[in-house]
Amino acid sequence: MPLKNAEVVSVLNDLIETCEDGIHGFKTASESVENPSAKALFASRLPNIQRGMAELKAEVRRLGGDPDKSGTVAGAMHRGWINLKAAVTGKNEEAIVAECERGEEHAAHVYEDALQKDLPIDTRAIVERQYRGVIENLERVRALSPDRARATASGTSGASTTRTTDGDIRPSA
Repeated sequence: MPLKNAEVVSVLNDLIETCEDGIHGFKTASESVENPSAKALFASRLPNIQRGMAELKAEVRRLGGDPDKSGTVAGAMHRGWINLKAAVTGKNEEAIVAECERGEEHAAHVYEDALQKDLPIDTRAIVERQYRGVIENLERVRALSPDRARATASGTSGASTTRTTDGDIRPSA
């Protein structure tokens, strides 16, 4: 049974919060790393996420809803964790990359949950396209990890994920 507009708006508002969390996370990461490649990657993802958030807000308004204005508590904790790791580890870039990877895994999970819902066709198309962007972000962040770069160079893909029994997304072995 298709969701009512209010239910679709709620799903989209969750995605808007996830986008906001991603914007803050990537911005913090880009400001916290010295590596020019990592800095450029984190900064380059921001406009895509911002466009996605604007598109979701427009869809919420089209459906008669009001887009949420702030990120989630979990997202604020995620941003705080990046700051904490940067402060405690002296801006350890591997730790920052790992935290960004975790954040994108969480975003993928939120989008996958949204796609499990009976969304209207137009809305589903937006969510599916944005989900592909989240997966692209995740793959690019994973490519920054020295362990993943070595695995990819040896012919092992470092970009596949598996959903665990508790619903989290983890890298495939």
